[in-house]
Amino acid sequence: MPYFDDYKKKRMTKQDHLREDARKPNEGTEYRGYKGRGKGKPVMDGYQKDARGGYHGRNYQEKPARKEERRPARPPMERKPAPRPAPVPPPREEEAMENLLTGRNPIREALKSGRDIEKLLVAKGDLSGTAQQIVAMAHEAHVPVQMVERIRLDELAKNHQGMIAFASAYQYADVDDMLAVAKERGEAPFLIILDGVTDPHNLGAVIRTAAAVGAHGVIVPERRAVGLTPAAVKASAGGIEHIKVARVTNLTNEIKKLKTLGIWLYGADAEGENFRQVDFSGPCALVIGSEGDGISRLVLEQCDHVVSITMKNPAMESLNASVAAGILMYAAAAARE
Repeated sequence: MPYFDDYKKKRMTKQDHLREDARKPNEGTEYRGYKGRGKGKPVMDGYQKDARGGYHGRNYQEKPARKEERRPARPPMERKPAPRPAPVPPPREEEAMENLLTGRNPIREALKSGRDIEKLLVAKGDLSGTAQQIVAMAHEAHVPVQMVERIRLDELAKNHQGMIAFASAYQYADVDDMLAVAKERGEAPFLIILDGVTDPHNLGAVIRTAAAVGAHGVIVPERRAVGLTPAAVKASAGGIEHIKVARVTNLTNEIKKLKTLGIWLYGADAEGENFRQVDFSGPCALVIGSEGDGISRLVLEQCDHVVSITMKNPAMESLNASVAAGILMYAAAAARE
């Protein structure tokens, strides 16, 4: 191995090192070295041998061996238990088992008989054979069809054959039937229109209040809204037996038709006029929006009047949909007396 001479500041070969080492009188002590070899000028120069066999000048001080720094031992890792699979959620209340139609034949017969169905769930990729025929029948009957994963159907029922239908808990009526009831009573039409209400408890509460104030019917849209599910019928607490509920395909077109019959539309919105200063007498229909977004833009544009319920507490921005509907229904009922 090569050696490094600190005094001469150069590397030394093994032969040079042996020659220099032979001149030492005692290994590890000072010895006479020669600088400027060949010039005949001997000089006193001290060399010191280190622990590895190398030679350094007299001022060299060997550094003490560095102690290895030991890292602190890591604490044992705590093994977390493997996460348990999430439990399968039970069917929602509005999806009660007694209103589920499973299997292709029962669903086909229900569609043929004209039974009201809230929606049809079809497993993705399962549109072969009779499934296509059933889906076509559902579209013709204006039944919403949703394509879902098969595991969703497995959570609701077994042996579903790739499709499940939710039957309505009560029979729907037509808007013409509501107008016929108003004519029989000799009263101006009084209707309640719900735009996008998705909570079945709100729908049930509106139905019960509408029956209590003597309204002639409640109108709900076919899509993006709750229908007569078991939860809604239960929340009405028997009110569904005393008032008609209609489900329409296009709410905007239905409102235009009502306006041609001389019915005035009153939409509930925070930017509207104080409802206490509005005259609800005569043929009227109250429009109540969804729980979060309120009345949609297209429906609000068709309203003849926009009314609001003032809040005494500025921290409260709005009321529950069923509560707001109840306040406006009783205000309209008082004006009609």
